[in-house]
Amino acid sequence: MGVDLDIEDVKERSGEALERAAGSPWLERLARAGLVARGLLYVVVAALAVQMAQGHREARADKQGALQTVVRQPLGRVLVLLLAIGFLGYALWRFVEAAVGPADEDDPRKAMFKRVGYAARGALYAFFAGSAIKLFIWSKKAAVDEHAEVDWTARILNWPGGTWLVQAAGLVIVGAGLYIGWRGLSGTFRKRLKSLEMGRAERCWARGVGTVGMVARMLVTLVIGVLLITAARLHDPGQAVGVDGALKRLANRSFGPALLVAVAFGLAAYGVYSFVEARFRRVAGH
Repeated sequence: MGVDLDIEDVKERSGEALERAAGSPWLERLARAGLVARGLLYVVVAALAVQMAQGHREARADKQGALQTVVRQPLGRVLVLLLAIGFLGYALWRFVEAAVGPADEDDPRKAMFKRVGYAARGALYAFFAGSAIKLFIWSKKAAVDEHAEVDWTARILNWPGGTWLVQAAGLVIVGAGLYIGWRGLSGTFRKRLKSLEMGRAERCWARGVGTVGMVARMLVTLVIGVLLITAARLHDPGQAVGVDGALKRLANRSFGPALLVAVAFGLAAYGVYSFVEARFRRVAGH
């Protein structure tokens, strides 16, 4: 009886601590710094995609390639360190959101899906932070694994039931891409912005860059998901790609360079939208 009460007391205290953390001004600052870092990264990825469209196929147009590009600039190591801090802030914010849960969702199942999504994004940006810190420490000596997607897919395909797991992962990615596109086209993402603090022009601008950016993200995500499903069906891990591989596949299609420039424009728009979010997004507890 006493042990049960102690456990309940610990749970209650933990919940209260998480709610205080969610409402902390420091968490809000970290979240907004993370959104700025995300925006900068998307803008650099977009610039690399334009280079790819111009025939520079050695350019690696993804977040890892973007970090490599930043570290080669004047004061690059300082910029990479600032990005790492931003990514850590973003990851911490998402982990706290995952622990606390969405305050605007009454459906337990939808709330659980959102928690999983928050945790996944937190883990992804924690990985980006680790990559940035590695670059800061070792600078240009830090290598980028250009075949990570192929290697991981090959390993999983060799597991019992690995083909089904890879197909399931591909379907999840396709579903995520469609959800991103739906959010962009429906304009539901605007609910997260402090619209009353924005002028009419700012609201129109936010809607425009948000919609264009999310449609571009949808397209890239769908290519990644479809190719992952193809890798599973053909039992060919070489079909698996990340963002860089997806953009190169687009570049190889008819009207590829023009399509790639359009996608790059969309990714840059999403970077700009991230800056808008950094200023006007509602952060839990604020």
